[in-house]
Amino acid sequence: MNETTRKPGVAGFMLFTLVLTAAFVALGIWQLQRRTAKHELIAALTERLAAAPVALPPPGQWAALTPARDEFRRVSFTATYAPLPDAMVYSSGSAVRKDASTPGTWAFLPARLASGEIVVIDAGFVENTMQERSVEDRAVKKLVTGAPVTLSGYLRFPEAPGWLTPADNHDKRLWFVRDHLAIASALGWGPTAPFYVDLEQPVPANGIPRPGPLDVHLKDDHLQYAITWFTLAGAVLIAFAVWARGRRQDSARP
Repeated sequence: MNETTRKPGVAGFMLFTLVLTAAFVALGIWQLQRRTAKHELIAALTERLAAAPVALPPPGQWAALTPARDEFRRVSFTATYAPLPDAMVYSSGSAVRKDASTPGTWAFLPARLASGEIVVIDAGFVENTMQERSVEDRAVKKLVTGAPVTLSGYLRFPEAPGWLTPADNHDKRLWFVRDHLAIASALGWGPTAPFYVDLEQPVPANGIPRPGPLDVHLKDDHLQYAITWFTLAGAVLIAFAVWARGRRQDSARP
């Protein structure tokens, strides 16, 4: 009776151990795969950020642009800031701008190409912890002159809001995610390009908003996480071996 009861107990615990070990090993392998993908992404972004600016793709090619192939490509073009309401996008700190590590807002403005299309410009960072509308209003007023200006920057694509993303504040024209298409729709900018441009140049005389070059600072802890999962897998196997040995010793005693 005791022997019959013991065997299913050992078998059940062994099965549980194997399932848990397999899960930990799979998580470790997944982290290594993510590490490889992250290194490829860093290499691609570093290459794009270092390349010289190219002409903005014509509107006929916009539909073919994708984040995987075109995000962070440097472009240069001429446009005129449109006399339309701008938007603030809250930032707790940037992962790609060394000079924007404190809370503030990004100034999003619509600019019109000579051919009539709207391209949204992230004109730069505003150190504005209280998200005061007046701070950005004064800065943007100096940019919207009605004259064409040569702009250079980086192609970016809209972000998706997360579960914890705060709701937009339309009274302040304040958003909490860089979704320029949603902003354009809410503020009546009309049809816009599927990307926006993170401005690098020119820099306003007073530095507000503050555009600037981007740099890659993507977090890469995947090897550490992989080692943790593999260590847990080994620990589970060792724990089972110790437990099974104790069971055998107990059953061998008279």
